[in-house]
Amino acid sequence: MLRWRLLLGTLLVAVVVGLCWLDHKAALPGMYLFPMLVAGLWIATREVLELAEAGGIRPVKWTVYLVNLLLISAAWVSPLHCRLAVEGAGGSGGPSTNCASCASNWVLMALAAGVGLIFLAEMRRFERPGGVTVNAAAAVLAVVYLGMLVTFLIQVRMSWGIAGVASVILVTKMGDIGAYTVGRLIGRHKMAPGISPGKTIEGAVGALAFSVAASAATFLLLVPAMNPGARTTSWLGWGSYGIAVCISGMFGDLAESLIKRDVKRKDSGSRIPGFGGVLDIVDSLLFASPVAYAFWWFGLVG
Repeated sequence: MLRWRLLLGTLLVAVVVGLCWLDHKAALPGMYLFPMLVAGLWIATREVLELAEAGGIRPVKWTVYLVNLLLISAAWVSPLHCRLAVEGAGGSGGPSTNCASCASNWVLMALAAGVGLIFLAEMRRFERPGGVTVNAAAAVLAVVYLGMLVTFLIQVRMSWGIAGVASVILVTKMGDIGAYTVGRLIGRHKMAPGISPGKTIEGAVGALAFSVAASAATFLLLVPAMNPGARTTSWLGWGSYGIAVCISGMFGDLAESLIKRDVKRKDSGSRIPGFGGVLDIVDSLLFASPVAYAFWWFGLVG
């Protein structure tokens, strides 16, 4: 199992790095990463729906797929539309220049439309009382938990480039590696035995150390190399970024473990040997992305 984890982990890292490089050089931001994101989100959505079904909950599946696609499409297309509007206006200032705010508005409208669509689908199939509220709630949870949280990662890419995406992925995943490595070596004290028996306090400390180190390398070396002329992030900035993103990533891991524990599943799927499902890989990124976005948005890093 460990051999599979190392082999597939290396392959996944190589694919992501390659696509990030291509996307960094692309004329259209996101043209290489967005198709991969659509495929990954589609599989993760299927896994969430399978977990819900294991718990006896059966929302209208096509609405969840469609709304998640609508959310990430809004997050990707809106900055492109904003950029075209600014160029068409000759680069003049105004609300259209604030592309991050523009994307947020599009995403919120997409979410509102999606919630309405979920209820409409439940109305169409309603036959007798019982289960409608739970099914609708599960569908809304799936689109907020997956589609909505993923939009923050897209907005980081569209507003602050590949360097922003790299900062989220590197810091979060190095935290995962630190937790796994240190936990396996010296982990003794359980952190959340009722939810995830394998996680330890020692592993959490290792995650923090690895994430802060990754944050330092990212903002002192990678970000300046990819964005020449950008201001230097202070030690307080990259240090607090590493800690906050790591903690939110661990929280995301526990959040997914809570769902799996509730439906008596060990993994979200079996599509990736050694890892489980796609959701088992991206769970930490889901909650880390909004925190990372906040740091970039308020100018604390970058």
